[in-house]
Amino acid sequence: MPKINTIIPAYNEADSIGNVIKDIPNTVEEVIVISNNSADDTEVNAKNAGATVLTENRKGYGFACLKGMDYIANKTDKPDIVVFLDGDYSDYPEELTKIVEPIINDDIDFVIGARVKRLRESGSMTVPQIFGNWLATFLMKLMFGSKFTDLGPFRAIKYNKLLALKMEDKTYGWTVEMQLKALKQKLSYVEIPVNYRNRIGVSKVSGTIKGAIFAGLKILGWIFKYSFK
Repeated sequence: MPKINTIIPAYNEADSIGNVIKDIPNTVEEVIVISNNSADDTEVNAKNAGATVLTENRKGYGFACLKGMDYIANKTDKPDIVVFLDGDYSDYPEELTKIVEPIINDDIDFVIGARVKRLRESGSMTVPQIFGNWLATFLMKLMFGSKFTDLGPFRAIKYNKLLALKMEDKTYGWTVEMQLKALKQKLSYVEIPVNYRNRIGVSKVSGTIKGAIFAGLKILGWIFKYSFK
């Protein structure tokens, strides 16, 4: 079996992080939780659940992911696959097995867990999220011939391909940056339909008007930036 590490950014997810870690299949070698300036018991609960816990005081989803990647880069025993998922328990961590399956069995480079409507719990995605997701993937299809239908956070990628992407976004644009760079570098990719439920707690992005606006602008900014490269 290939070595698998997970990276889980978490900001004030004390009530959910233990459930996330508990449901991750035991085929995962190391679960890495990055506490992104949390002020609650996220770090304690993650440690108690068996995760490696890092801290990143600069707030931003991308900052947290980059911290996790930096940790992996300094390990002696590197993984073959890195899986990203959220710490709010909206993803179903046990579905990690089917997320990595195309990489293991079919040598696919990159897999997105697609939050398809038929598998989404009612209310789990807000109207701005649904529209923003549609607009972003439509523009990627129009400009780059992409087949993506979602910017879902639950995703897996070969570690060497992840390094080659040279990820840099520090905040809301992390997911779309990864997908755009995967298209530019002609990585093989597939989407796997996944279940999606209402998160525990309030979203720090889609749960606020400011967060939703800034996330939308950042995502569109990346798309238009890459359309001219």
